[in-house]
Amino acid sequence: MSALAKLLRMRERTGRLLPVEREVLDTAAPELDPDAHAVLLAVADGEIRRLPELLTGLSDAQRRSCVPHLKAWRTGLRDEWGQETGLRSRALVIAGAGCHTGASAAAQWLGHDDLSLLDPADAVPLLALLADRPAEWLNDVAHRLAGRLRSADEWGNHYLLAERLVLLSGGPVPTGEPFVRGWARTRSWPYEALRWPAVVGGAPAPAPAPDVAPDSSPGGTRPGPLVERLRADPFLDALLPRLFETDDVGAALVGWIGQNSWPPALAELAAEGRLERAALIDDCLARLLRGGRPGELRAFQAVLKELDPTDEEYAARVTVLLRLLRDGTSPVAGPAQERLAALDAAGLVDPEHLLEASRTVLFRPEKKLVRAQLKWLDAAARRDRERAGAVVLAAADALGHQDTGLQERALNLIARHLRHAGDAVRGELAAAAEAVSPVLRPRAAELLGLEATGGEGAAVPAGAEDVLPPVTGPRPMAPPPATAAEVAEEVGAALAAVRAAEYRPATASAVEAAAFERALDGLVRHGYRDREELVRALAPVVRAYPWSGHHAWWNDPGPWELRYVAAVLGGEEEPAVPSGDGARAAGHPHGRNLTPFGEVLGSRILEVAWRVVHDPVPFLLATPTYVDGRLDPAELADRLAEYGRLGAEPGPCDLDQALLRLDTTAGSVPEALAAVERLGKETGAAGAAGRKVHAWLTAGGPAVPEFVRAMGRPHQYGGRADPLRRVLLSGEASALPCEIGPWARPLLGAYIGSGKRDQTSWNPAARLWPSVLPVHRELLALHLQPTFAATADEELRGGAALLPVLAEGGGPAGQAVHLGLAHCLGARHAEDRTAAVDALLTLAARGELDAGRLGRDLAETVELGTVKPNRLLESLREVFRAGAPGVVWSVLATALPTLLAGQPGESGGRKPVRGLPDLLALGAECAGASGIRGPVDGVTAAVSELASRGGTGRLVKEARRLRDVLEPPAGK
Repeated sequence: MSALAKLLRMRERTGRLLPVEREVLDTAAPELDPDAHAVLLAVADGEIRRLPELLTGLSDAQRRSCVPHLKAWRTGLRDEWGQETGLRSRALVIAGAGCHTGASAAAQWLGHDDLSLLDPADAVPLLALLADRPAEWLNDVAHRLAGRLRSADEWGNHYLLAERLVLLSGGPVPTGEPFVRGWARTRSWPYEALRWPAVVGGAPAPAPAPDVAPDSSPGGTRPGPLVERLRADPFLDALLPRLFETDDVGAALVGWIGQNSWPPALAELAAEGRLERAALIDDCLARLLRGGRPGELRAFQAVLKELDPTDEEYAARVTVLLRLLRDGTSPVAGPAQERLAALDAAGLVDPEHLLEASRTVLFRPEKKLVRAQLKWLDAAARRDRERAGAVVLAAADALGHQDTGLQERALNLIARHLRHAGDAVRGELAAAAEAVSPVLRPRAAELLGLEATGGEGAAVPAGAEDVLPPVTGPRPMAPPPATAAEVAEEVGAALAAVRAAEYRPATASAVEAAAFERALDGLVRHGYRDREELVRALAPVVRAYPWSGHHAWWNDPGPWELRYVAAVLGGEEEPAVPSGDGARAAGHPHGRNLTPFGEVLGSRILEVAWRVVHDPVPFLLATPTYVDGRLDPAELADRLAEYGRLGAEPGPCDLDQALLRLDTTAGSVPEALAAVERLGKETGAAGAAGRKVHAWLTAGGPAVPEFVRAMGRPHQYGGRADPLRRVLLSGEASALPCEIGPWARPLLGAYIGSGKRDQTSWNPAARLWPSVLPVHRELLALHLQPTFAATADEELRGGAALLPVLAEGGGPAGQAVHLGLAHCLGARHAEDRTAAVDALLTLAARGELDAGRLGRDLAETVELGTVKPNRLLESLREVFRAGAPGVVWSVLATALPTLLAGQPGESGGRKPVRGLPDLLALGAECAGASGIRGPVDGVTAAVSELASRGGTGRLVKEARRLRDVLEPPAGK
């Protein structure tokens, strides 16, 4: 018996070789010579350390002859896991590295994910195999590997191998961003690299790298301080300049403390002359000028702080500091502003630079920067009275700032220095004063000797009407796809949209839900007409989006499930057999962890997939009439009549979804009632469906009970130390006019406000949720309330995406919609606040905004700490800038009395609401712009009491300003 036969017999007895592996060896045996075949046998035995010896004596031709079999073997083990298969996968990596003779092919082989399986001990035979290749070849492979690095590879085996190959070759160092990040991370945390063999004298050695000091423990190693390792690093000169040009490297520079921290190490190397100090300063400033995330830029600010440039060094770079002040983020612009102000005080910059800085800063929204700039201007005028004219003109730019308090600061500065500025500046100051807030115009007029044009004590202006978005009716759905080719185009477009949005927060769109419905209906229609033609038309889509061979839902099914239906049509997937009226998507093997919306969507998709093959129907009943998801009752009646004529049986899930979409307020309801009443007198499935629709229309849909409001602690994520408190809504089950399937009952059943959110921001199916309940937005908002709240107190990004669609939906906009709006107006992320502003303006334009309810909700959520006032202020300011000051005032008029009473303090008393002065200032602006005069319930008394207190604090000043807008003092 041959050695191969003995080996195979042994493997079969122990079960260690998989059938696919035996097949590879059987195929290779007659094709390879014994020396080459011995390499494959060593792989089968997992004898990694024998591979260098076996491969060293082979010619290039013999090595290449092994490659097809090694590739087939690796493919066969792709989805296999286990200790034995893992050992053979590691052996495959090393054998393939030795058998690929071309640099491109070797880099592609080594760039595979399997390289991450290697143990550090495996690196010794791997590098021994590669060390005898030409230096040019090694450097080529290293650069190709470096170009293939992904974020997960940048400090693992892929980076370490590329680095060792560069050292073996002695050639140029790769300077691509992934390699630079890998270099920075391994220098910050070198312990993994220590386990790989070092390269000494151009050859691998199983000893620690030369920049590693021996540990005191037996056989151990530990890295020396970073500054010592960088001093001897052969990559330092090539890669350090690239460090300042590479994204996402900041965490590696400041993520480690003590001896592994980069900023003090770079400063020490600059001090001793190993690095050029001026170049480091320039690189830091250039990187800050490029911008980026605050956490990323902090690393380079730390390097700059350690370098501690002198005033003279900064004075030589004034133009860069001015650009940082103009274009930098607030954490970057602030230090640049401080440094410029210090240079100005020391007389090291031209006075014109102060004016240039002011022209830049005074239009920025960051109040801290504007206050600091005004302080700088004031100090400059105090030092040199001859600069007073230029200073007051520069300060006048702040008169147009959105914050009234900053406008007042600018007016105070102008008042202090106006007498030294001369009369020549008054004309320009008067022009600039036109932009001042109405509540400050009398002060500006008095200061400049002008006629008052409004504000405190002025004639009451006529309140301008709010500018609100136009109200449009629902857009009708496009006609069904006329041909199979059109269906394929619709399906392909929907799948492409899913791929494009993968791993990104969901942005809800009624248009996208409509596209899904059209494509799904098209698959049903043309599968009924000519299934073979439809399959042929879908062939390009099927090739472009391969089917995985199995179907599982670990989250709600969404638009991607069109590919599942296409797979069923083409025979790639066998559809699940419906289990009768008790079927639910979550009870099916394909469904896991579905939301109530996912139950409806999943059950309907499973039903469609079964019927397109086993019981085709001419079209779907639930396809919406309008883009927002609503279904016209007369159209449903016509579809049921056509089903009856053709003898088709309505799908239970499809019919229930049609009921949930029925617009029971449409003008066609009487006509539809008559039609389904006639249909209901017939026998069979169509008659039963007609009676069901008649009952639904007669009752006007489900009766949704009033929700119960309570305070509670929501489900917590991440073990927060400060437990949240929220307003939680709960609801009893809706009263149903007829029986519906179990797939739809969770949507209409009782809902307990536990505060546990659905991950709508990362759930692609969330884009379809509004179309499931298009005329019951209160129910949709009820299920979404913890997600809306999480945008505010858990800083969830994208959680408000569905809010604008809700605002345009059907049904009452009650407490769930308004509470969701209140939470999202205080969202952490700007895109969520923008969505809330759009929803607020839409509700106001449609006459559906209950300003009193929203004001009370805002006051309550601020009092609980769910909504932060500064974020709410940004949202309300945006509504004001959009041209709706009356909407803002109507909301604030209800919220302010509660906010003025303060928040509960830790000791049981009340403490002032942080940010309240800004809300009062906005209220004064909105009331003035809307022409609001006279007592306002709850507001006038509260602000008058606050305004009557002594002191000059901003809260008292803003209260006085609002009081005087509502009730101007007598004689003015």
